[in-house]
Order: sequence, then structure tokens, then C-alpha cells
Amino acid sequence: MNRTDRLYAVVEELRAVAPRPRSSRWLAARFEVSPRTIERDVSALQQAGTPIYVKPGRSGGYVLDPRHTLPPLNITPNEAVAVAAGLQALAATPFAETARSALHKLLAVMPEREIAATHDLAGRIGFIKADVAAVPRAIQQALTARRVLRISYADRAGAASERLVEPLAFLGGSHWYLLGWCRLRGAVRGFRLDRIERVTVTDETVPRREIDLAEFDALGHDVIPITHMALSGGGPKLGA
Repeated sequence: MNRTDRLYAVVEELRAVAPRPRSSRWLAARFEVSPRTIERDVSALQQAGTPIYVKPGRSGGYVLDPRHTLPPLNITPNEAVAVAAGLQALAATPFAETARSALHKLLAVMPEREIAATHDLAGRIGFIKADVAAVPRAIQQALTARRVLRISYADRAGAASERLVEPLAFLGGSHWYLLGWCRLRGAVRGFRLDRIERVTVTDETVPRREIDLAEFDALGHDVIPITHMALSGGGPKLGA
């Protein structure tokens, strides 16, 4: 068994017995390696984000938190490539970095026999590189951490203004917008991400504001929240 297969097998073993622990000595005997090898394997899994913790005591060992894991995915090469293509389309959105991380996790849980077919199919699909400015990572971080942004924003005519914005949501379509409470205007405004010239995350926490994306039409578009898309199979109707 190579190391990649063993890492996957260790996770599956811990998942099967969770919340009971397995000791490094038990796992070493199971996979015919040394306890030190198992310790290095578990450390690598933890660094990759696998929720494994150590239960102390004579009957302790490694425990996988089942609340933060998924069972093995029965996903086909066509489905994997479709997901990869969709994630590639996020390259110039607020989710570029997390999309890459999600793709790596998807490939990590695919059965070994499907990996080669997936790589073969993916090798016959390409994207034409678009001249699109990347979205500053700070904007996504500010939305997640609920921090006020200081931005320099250019309007349609190219005139720039400095604004303090309380980020509320992202709206996506042919263009991506940051939806936020603009303190300069004293109202909710949509800021096209490719028109944000500079951005700084402040230490100020965003006050709690309620907003229903399904009812938001300030940009003149129908908006379908992503939670609705998963249920209805629809897609966002944002225009230019």
C-alpha cells in the first residue's frame, strides 16, 4: 500500500469506529508500518484539515470527529471534471482560493481507479485566459470576518471616491458585486468588484443588518440566493 492509499485508509478506519479511538500501535499493526509512520501520517492529515484529535489515557488514541467528515464520494470522472470546470470559472471571483482548496479535497476522496480517467478527460478541456482582474482576497475575508472595508471605487464615468462600506453579501452573474451598506450614501449599494481600485480591511466590526437577497433589486436584476439554486436547479439572472 502506497502512502496516499494508506492516508485514505487511516481516515476510513477512524471513521468506521468513531467516536471510539484507535491507537498508533493498533494502526501500525493494521497497516504493517511503524507507530512513528502512523504519527507522521496523522500529522499530515491534520495539517490538511482532517478533524483528527488525540484522546488521552490508557484506552485513548486517535479519534475522527464524524460531524466534520463526509462518507466516500461515488463520483464519476465526468462529474469530477464538470465540478473542476465550474470551479475554474470562479478564478476571477471572491472564491478563487477556496475553489482550488475544494477541488483538491474532491480529488483526495475520489476512488483511485477513477483518478486516471479524470486526469485523461481533464487534459482534453481547456479555458481561454481572460483578461480579468483578480478579486482582492481581503474582500472575501472581510465578509467572512464581518469587518468594515475602506475602498476606493470608480463609478461608470471613471470618477473615484473613497468610501467606508459594511460588506453584506456577494452578487454574481456576468459581473460580481459586493453588496454593502455605503456610509457615504447612507444606504445599501452594489459595488462592481472590477471597479474597486483599492481596499483596506479595518478593525471595526460590521453592525448586524438583515437583508433578503431574494427581495433585493437595487441593481435592477432578479436575484436567486445560492441556497435556492441548490433546491431549484436554477441559476442567477444578474445582467451587465
